[in-house]
Amino acid sequence: MANHKSAIKRIRQTEKRRLHNRYYAKTARNAVRKLRSLKEKEEAVALYPKVSSMLDKLAKKNIIHKNKAGNLKSKLAKMINKL
Repeated sequence: MANHKSAIKRIRQTEKRRLHNRYYAKTARNAVRKLRSLKEKEEAVALYPKVSSMLDKLAKKNIIHKNKAGNLKSKLAKMINKL
């Protein structure tokens, strides 16, 4: 266990941040999964900007890597165009 006050605080902050990041990453994964499961183009086109924005925000906050966000957005756009 940590002996310094600052180390104890850092542990608390890290745990809080980890849970926060996990929540938003999981929410984004579920949104991507939902978009992939859609069969109608109109619904997919309507949902894509929201999912894309969500991925960009996660990349901006370093919750996911910016290249991962770009790759996901690209794959989703290709999928929507195939519908």
